[in-house]
Amino acid sequence: MPSPGIRGLFGKPFIDLEPYLDLSELDAIHEEICLGLASVPVDYTGGSHRTMGIVPPSRPDDVGVDYGEVIRSMSDAAFETFRSLSDVPEQLDPARRADLTFGEERAVPLSRRQMHWLKVRFGVYFPWKAYVELIPNRRWEEKASPEGKQFTRLARTFFPKTIAFVEGLPFSHIGRCNIMGLESFDHGTVHRDGEPEEQEAPDEFITFVPGSNKRLFLWDDVTRAQHFVDARAYWFNDFDYHGVAADPHFRYSVRVDGVFTPELRQRIAEDAKGED
Repeated sequence: MPSPGIRGLFGKPFIDLEPYLDLSELDAIHEEICLGLASVPVDYTGGSHRTMGIVPPSRPDDVGVDYGEVIRSMSDAAFETFRSLSDVPEQLDPARRADLTFGEERAVPLSRRQMHWLKVRFGVYFPWKAYVELIPNRRWEEKASPEGKQFTRLARTFFPKTIAFVEGLPFSHIGRCNIMGLESFDHGTVHRDGEPEEQEAPDEFITFVPGSNKRLFLWDDVTRAQHFVDARAYWFNDFDYHGVAADPHFRYSVRVDGVFTPELRQRIAEDAKGED
């Protein structure tokens, strides 16, 4: 059973998806992704979890320097520099800066130049410094929706084996796919992706780790305990707090959001019931 501070799925902290998927191609996909990450431009993500209000009460400092707090406290001169580094400077009206929200899933996205400047000038901590959207998604609440979305041309050029694998996963449709990598010794800040009280049903997604070396854990804020996800492919309730342990090497995973096929959903439910 999950710990008291973890909702989990079907009475478990997470679902090991290895019994439901053919992972025989993951070694080849790992080689492809490693080469691809050396060949394509990468973005950052994370960095404002405290501003977003999604960090656990027991770990407010896990985030480090938060870019939402930095942007709010900038002098007018610093904000003008920040504005000059934007890909859409016309959206950054200094007279309206108090009303603007910046970054991932926000009204004004951060440019690569802005993220690097926030990092080197203010010490903002971006946990995931190798972020590549294979299927871009503008708003978090739209991540399972397939409307108007497709793999990018860059993704089809550099990650064809990965795309073939993703397209063969047991989804009725896919709305989002990205690669999320962490640099050596960096940690993925503990956060959750929504308020449990507002969750109608767990978001459906598959995370797979071709390199088998990323240590994601679920955080129980009641018992203050980590519960590591020991699987090469898995699904967890992302309304539970979760993070990534620091390690002395680069590691990454691929997350695919969408809607599961009824067959996969039924198999998982039946297997969980059979273990009761």
